[in-house]
Amino acid sequence: MKISKEEVEHVAKLARLEITEAEKEVFSKQLSDILTFMDKLKTLNTEGVEPTATVLEQTNVFREDKSRASLPVEKALANAPESEAGHFRVPKILEER
Repeated sequence: MKISKEEVEHVAKLARLEITEAEKEVFSKQLSDILTFMDKLKTLNTEGVEPTATVLEQTNVFREDKSRASLPVEKALANAPESEAGHFRVPKILEER
């Protein structure tokens, strides 16, 4: 499947990324190659093959939950560039429409 430069531009715009013309060419080819490979994978017979996330045997190691003292607010805010009323103060990131 061929991905056009225009489609790459559209995705970059949605992700709010600025990309150069050279990057558009590279990404277009890379994404096209990935989708072509995915089409190739679709031709394989996977009947009877169990879905898996990994081929390696893995087990989770859990530790017992224990309550413990947390960091005091004053200490947590000590190196913050800005704080207000016991909270971190951060710049507004949502745009007005």
